[in-house]
Amino acid sequence: MTRNGPDDATRKGTSEVDAVEGLLAYAQSRSRWGGAALSSLSEAIALSRTLAEKSPGEHTVLLARCLRTTAGHLLKRNRAVEALPLAQEAVALTRSIGGAPLVVALTCLASAYEALHRYSEAAATLAEADEITPPDD
Repeated sequence: MTRNGPDDATRKGTSEVDAVEGLLAYAQSRSRWGGAALSSLSEAIALSRTLAEKSPGEHTVLLARCLRTTAGHLLKRNRAVEALPLAQEAVALTRSIGGAPLVVALTCLASAYEALHRYSEAAATLAEADEITPPDD
């Protein structure tokens, strides 16, 4: 029988990056269930922090995505106060990378500001995201 639970992502033989990806996917599939999804997201953040500490730069985008996904999950549950520091950290991590990861993190941060009725900060954050030029293809 196939199991599809959060522990499937962390079973023996699964790479750490795959485990984080699995936890994120599980949380997204269970997003309407607040507790289960939030628990998986917290575990994904913890694992990705460990990866980012082991090899800085290589897993920074993964950590930022975990933070941003968790912030988005909290925003959907009207928990903007808890989402704000996660979104701010995601922006801080992606500033050195730039590009799409930064744009997505800035958009999430703007959503957190809007949820907290900090509209001028949200507008400034979105303006910053609009100024980021896409890479040439």
